[in-house]
Amino acid sequence: MARFPSNVYNPISLFGAGIALVSFGTVVIFFLMDVLGYTQSPYLGIFTYMIIPAILIAGLLMIPLGMLWEQRRLRKQQGRKRRYFILDFNQANHRTAAMVFMVGTMLLVVVSAAGTYQAYNYSESVEFCGEVCHTVMMPEYVAYQNSPHARVPCAECHIGEGADWFVKAKVSGMYQVYSVMLEKYHRPIKTPIENLRPARETCEECHWPSKFSSDKKIEKVYFPLDTTDSQPWKIVMDLKIGGGHSELGPTEGIHWHMNEANVVRYIATDRRRQEIPWIETALPDGSTRIYRAIGSTGDDTELKGLEVRRMDCIDCHNRPSHIYYPPFRTLNDAIAQGQISQELPNIRAIASHALTRTYASEDQALRTIPSIIRDEYSTHAPDVLLDKSEKLEDGIAAVLRIYSRNFFPSMEADWRAYPNNIGHMYDEGCFRCHDNRHVSDDGHVLTNDCALCHTIITQGPQTSPESDIAGLAFRHPADIDEAWRSVPCSDCHLGD
Repeated sequence: MARFPSNVYNPISLFGAGIALVSFGTVVIFFLMDVLGYTQSPYLGIFTYMIIPAILIAGLLMIPLGMLWEQRRLRKQQGRKRRYFILDFNQANHRTAAMVFMVGTMLLVVVSAAGTYQAYNYSESVEFCGEVCHTVMMPEYVAYQNSPHARVPCAECHIGEGADWFVKAKVSGMYQVYSVMLEKYHRPIKTPIENLRPARETCEECHWPSKFSSDKKIEKVYFPLDTTDSQPWKIVMDLKIGGGHSELGPTEGIHWHMNEANVVRYIATDRRRQEIPWIETALPDGSTRIYRAIGSTGDDTELKGLEVRRMDCIDCHNRPSHIYYPPFRTLNDAIAQGQISQELPNIRAIASHALTRTYASEDQALRTIPSIIRDEYSTHAPDVLLDKSEKLEDGIAAVLRIYSRNFFPSMEADWRAYPNNIGHMYDEGCFRCHDNRHVSDDGHVLTNDCALCHTIITQGPQTSPESDIAGLAFRHPADIDEAWRSVPCSDCHLGD
């Protein structure tokens, strides 16, 4: 006597059962490999908790479908009338089938519950976000690992708490999977992300606005293009960050914009929110003021239909984790930290030229950059190759690290593709609004006065700077007279 009902023995059901058994065994093996840390491949989690379980379920579904197909086939072949399935526990094969079904179902429920939980955790992991879509997400993943938020999981900011945003993220993720599979994604990836959860529901879970307090001391040393020719320029300033509550310190300053009592709204005319012709402020006393950029229409007709956005953390901190630093900053910092020797003549200019050239791939860049730097010294300063070869090689290694962390030619991603709104040296940043060109109807101007946000305590050549705790008027390191007052810093400081 057959151990199962006769209609189980058909090609479809047997094939489905085989698929299910093999899939189940594979899931168990892969699960143990994952738990025991046998391999660190990011794709193991996808196969263990997503792809193979789907194949397992498909195999199980093939069993009843095959039984129905077999029952219909026999009915047509033998001319039988349609009969409903009868479960008769007096028959051994029915008892066996029922037992297998019940035990299998319970086992499947337990395994599915564990697998679903693991799939949820895996889909929320940094590994899943950064390593699975390797080419597309590599720039973001590398930048994230070197960012101030490197210990914060991606999902904490991109999804946050709650089922509603989890569902939104997964629905959005389906389109992203489609884009990756068919190479429909943009190079570079477009920002800002239009469906990003509001910062008040993510950033402020840790960075509590009412607890912002005090100011911050900033100390910088800027090296000239030729570090052997002139002195570095030192500047120390008190950055007026400001707080969100009067009991913790002054509430004015940069974080005035995020003070819970104030509301700042604006309209941007470009996707990257760099062109802002209209700004509205609402104060606790109920007063409002609208600022318009000089040159925009007075009746706002050109702005109708555009999004009126309330200012939040992301409008200034728009690159909190995925930061691509310009060569000006990275090379300057490397020299300051001793990774690149100041004794190498013109090293900043040479390295910047090597970094900013166009390369087809990162591999090509990492092969070519050392040759560019060595050839430059071979032509113009051959003594460096003889007398300072070790320092030169250390410097080249530092330049290569800078490239690997900040330049991604496969995705056309570097600092030029992603404006950073913190500060105003390489991008418009603060000067998108504070440019002396946004004026209210009553004549109030959004000024770009340096003293509004920082007090310069020390500035000048590193060996003989000028200091005054009460504050100094800004002095540009280069002799450009008063030209710096009339144009944004980023017009000259392009970041290279």
